[in-house]
Amino acid sequence: MKAETRSTCCYCGTGCGVVIESEGGRITGVRGDETHPANFGRLCAKGAALADSARLDCRLLHPQSRNARGEARRRVGWDEALDHAARRFADTIRAHGPDSVAFYLSGQLLTEDYYVFNKLAKGLIGTNNLDTNSRLCMSSAVAGYKQTLGADAPPCAYEDIDHAECILIAGANPAVAHPIVYRRIEDARAANPNLRVIVVDPRRSESCAIADLHLALKPGSDIALYNAMLHVLLKEKLIDRDYIAAHTEGFDALEKLVERYAPAMAAELTGLDAEAIALAARWFGGAKTALSLYCQGLNQSWHGTHNNAALIHLHLATGSIGKPGCGPFSLTGQPNAMGGREVGGLANLLPAHRDLGDPAHRAETARFWGVPYVPPKPGKPAVALFRALKSGEIKALWIACTNPAQSMPDVAGVRAALEAAEFVVLQEAYADTDTAQYADLLLPATSWGEKEGTVTNSERRISRVRAAVPPPGEARHDWRIALDFARRLGAELGNPLTERLFPYATPEAIHAEHRASTRGRDLDISGLSYALLETAGAQQWPYPEGARAGQVRLYADGVFPTPSGRARFVPVEHRPTAEPTDPARPISLLSGRLLEQWHGMSRTGTVPRLFNGEDEPLLKMNPDDLRQRGLDAGALAQVSNGRGSIVVRVEADEGLAHGRAWLPMHWGERFMNGYGANALTPAATDPYSFQPELKHAAVAVEKAELPWSLVVLRRGDEASADDSALALLARVRPLLKRFPYATAGLYGRGAPLVVLRAAAAAAPPAGLLAEIDALFGLDAATGAVYVDPRRGIDKKVLARDGKLLGVRLAGETLAAGWLKDAMAAGTLDASLIRFALAPSALPPQQAPARSPIVCRCAGVGEAQIRAALAGGASLAAVQDTLKCGTYCGGCLPELRKMAAATAATVA
Repeated sequence: MKAETRSTCCYCGTGCGVVIESEGGRITGVRGDETHPANFGRLCAKGAALADSARLDCRLLHPQSRNARGEARRRVGWDEALDHAARRFADTIRAHGPDSVAFYLSGQLLTEDYYVFNKLAKGLIGTNNLDTNSRLCMSSAVAGYKQTLGADAPPCAYEDIDHAECILIAGANPAVAHPIVYRRIEDARAANPNLRVIVVDPRRSESCAIADLHLALKPGSDIALYNAMLHVLLKEKLIDRDYIAAHTEGFDALEKLVERYAPAMAAELTGLDAEAIALAARWFGGAKTALSLYCQGLNQSWHGTHNNAALIHLHLATGSIGKPGCGPFSLTGQPNAMGGREVGGLANLLPAHRDLGDPAHRAETARFWGVPYVPPKPGKPAVALFRALKSGEIKALWIACTNPAQSMPDVAGVRAALEAAEFVVLQEAYADTDTAQYADLLLPATSWGEKEGTVTNSERRISRVRAAVPPPGEARHDWRIALDFARRLGAELGNPLTERLFPYATPEAIHAEHRASTRGRDLDISGLSYALLETAGAQQWPYPEGARAGQVRLYADGVFPTPSGRARFVPVEHRPTAEPTDPARPISLLSGRLLEQWHGMSRTGTVPRLFNGEDEPLLKMNPDDLRQRGLDAGALAQVSNGRGSIVVRVEADEGLAHGRAWLPMHWGERFMNGYGANALTPAATDPYSFQPELKHAAVAVEKAELPWSLVVLRRGDEASADDSALALLARVRPLLKRFPYATAGLYGRGAPLVVLRAAAAAAPPAGLLAEIDALFGLDAATGAVYVDPRRGIDKKVLARDGKLLGVRLAGETLAAGWLKDAMAAGTLDASLIRFALAPSALPPQQAPARSPIVCRCAGVGEAQIRAALAGGASLAAVQDTLKCGTYCGGCLPELRKMAAATAATVA
C-alpha cells in the first residue's frame, strides 16, 4: 500500500520539511513539504535525491564484533554485542576510572538520541567525556552568542530575510551549503531590488552571484574587518547610542580599542580596499534593517569565538537586533546540531543550556536526574579527546553517527589514536565509512526515513521526524541502542539507580523529560509536546507551558540572558591564521562544501547523479599560480605540508586571489587514495569554543610527475545486486592505494557508471591491468582493442547489442571526458563505438552534443527539456514529467527562458 509520511530532511540545518512516499516497506520518492515554514516545499539537490539514497547496498544490517585487532569481524546477536560492550566499558571504568571512557556523537542524531547518551555519560558513568562533531562546526557560534548575548540562541528567523534592507553574508556560502536559504535571499531581492547584499569570503563563491559587494579578505582577518566597520560606524555616527546605553555593557572599552582599526590600517591586515570596508559599514549602518548570515568561515578558526563576537558587535552597536529584518543569524551546519546543544550534548554543557562549569547548574541537573552529583571535571572536547585516546588516557571510545577518521583535523593523528585505542564501538548506519575499519564492535543504527523523534533547525524551530519504513535488517534506533547499553552497563557496575534513570519505552517519553528540564530556562519548551507538534506543526522555541505560539525572534525587549540583563561588548583583536604561509608552504588552502555532496559522502556517495557536478576532488587555484607551477587545468598536483600529502587534479578559478586554493571537504579514503582535505588541516583550536581551524592550512602545491594515466568507465547492472554500480564500486576501492593518484566514484542517472581514474610514473605491470579488467568485467571484452606496448598504451572496449558498456583507457585517456557523458546519457550510436579508442578529447562529429545539466536537483539536462518543449509540452507538463524546477526552484528562470524561446520559434 502506498503511503505518505511527513518528516524532515537529514542534511543541513535549514530543517526542510519533506513528504516521504513509500510502498511495501520501501521508500519510493520524496518531495518538499509545502506546509513546512522552513522551505515551503522547496528541496535542494541532496534533499531531492533522498529517496535514491534510501537503499540497503551499503547499509550495516547486523552487529559485528572481533576479539582482537587484525581479526575479521563476525556477525553476532544484539545481546552478545551489548553484553560485550558493557563488560569492556565496566572493566575499563573499574580499572582506570570513569574518565577512561568517552563518547563521540553527531549533529545528525535526533534530540532524543542525544538526551539518552548525555544522561548515560554524565549521569550514570560520571564522566563529561562526551563531545560531538558539532564541536567541528558550531561551537564557536555557541561561544560567540554566549559571550555577547548571554545564551546559545540565534535571535532571528528565516522570515527576517524578507524584511532586511542589507544582508551581510560572512564566512558562508548559502548558495551551496544552505540552498533553500539562498533561494529566499533571491526572492527577497526580487521583491526589493534595493536590497543590498554584501558577501565576505576569501574566494568568489557561488553566493557572490547575488552580491552587490564582495569583500575577498585574507583568510583569518575577519576581526580586523568588523572592527574597522565599527570604527566607520562610530566616525560617521551610524551607531545607536541610546540602545547601547539602555541594553548593553562594555562598549567604552571596545570603542577605545577600535579607534586603532581605521579602514586604512585594516586594509593592510585584510588585503581589502579601505574604501570598500567603509562602504560595507555605511550600507550596514545606514540600513533600517540589517541582517547577517554566517557559518563555518567564521566558526572554523582558532579565533572563531571572537570572529563571531566582532560581527555581533555591529548589530548591538546599531540596535539591529530583536526587530524584523535584523540580527546576527548563525546558519547551523547539521540537521540537529541545535537540538544536541539544547540537551547538553557537548563536553562543557548540561541539559537545557546549563553550563558544566556552573556549580548551581550541576546541582540542578543532579537533582533533576536523581543522581548524587554531576562531576565537575571538564570533559574532553573533540581534538583533546582524540589526543587523550592516542596517549592512552582514554581507553574505550563509543562513536555514534559520525566519521572522525575523515572529518577531524590532522586526520592521520586521529587515525593513530583510533589504532591505539583499546576498544572502539561504532554505532553507524553505513558499513563502509573510513572509521569502520577501526571498530572492534559495529552496531547497526537506523537512518533517515526510519527514525522517530525531533530536530531543531537554525531558527530554533523544532520539527517532528517520522519513520516512513521499518528498520532494515537488525538495525535499531540510536536512542534504543544507548538505552539498552546503559541498562546493561549499570547492572555491570552495580548501580541501583539504573532502571530509574532509563525508564523510557518511546522517544516521546524521552522528549517529555527533556521538555521538563527546560522549564524556566531561556529555551523553555515545557508547552511543546509531541501532540502539539502533530496538530500545529513545527514550532520555534521558547514555547513555555500555556503559550499559544513560539517566539519568532528574541530580544525584542532589549533584555538579554546575562546576569545584568544587558548584552556584552567583548574587546577583540585581530589574530592571523593558526598556520601562516611561508616560502616552503606559500599557498593558503581553504575548504568547503559542494552543492551535491554532504560531509564524508556515506549517504550522498551512493547516488550517481550527485556526482554529475564534480565526480572527483578538484583543487581550484588562481590561473597565474597554476602557470607558475607548470600546471595546466586538468593536470595532477601534489598538495602537502608537514602533516600529510595528497595528489589531486587542478582547475583554474579566477575567483581565487594569488596564493589561495580551494578544495572540497567531502572526499576521503573511500573515494581517493588519501585522506582528503583533512590530511592537511591543523589541530589548532579556539581557546573558548575548542573548535579547530578546519578552514585554513598552509601548503605547498607542486606538479605531480605521473605521466601514465588510466581511466575505466563501466556501466552497472542495476537489475543485479552483485553487479550494480555500488557493488562494483565497493570491489574497486582496494585498487586506490595501489597508485600514487587514484579516485573512484559514480556518475550518471538511469544507467549509472563507475569511474576509476589513476596515474603513475610509469605503466604498471600487465598483471595489474588484467586484475583491473577482471574486476570491471572487461577481461572477456567483446569490442575493439588497441595496444601500443612501446608507448605503454592499452585500450579496451566492452560493447553488447550495440551499447557501450565499458571502456578501459590506459596510457592515453583523452577521450575519457566525452565518453563518460555519452555512456551516462546512452546517446552513442553503435557505429561510433570505435571512436572510443581514438586519442581525441573531442567526440566524433556525428555524436550528439553534450547536454549541460539545467536542473541539478533532478539531474535533468538541457537536451531533455528542449526535446519535451519541442514536442508540444507546456512548461508545467515538463516540470511534472521531468521534475525539473520542482525542488529548490533555482533553475526556474532558465526553464522559463527556454519555454519562451520554444514558443517564439513555434510562433
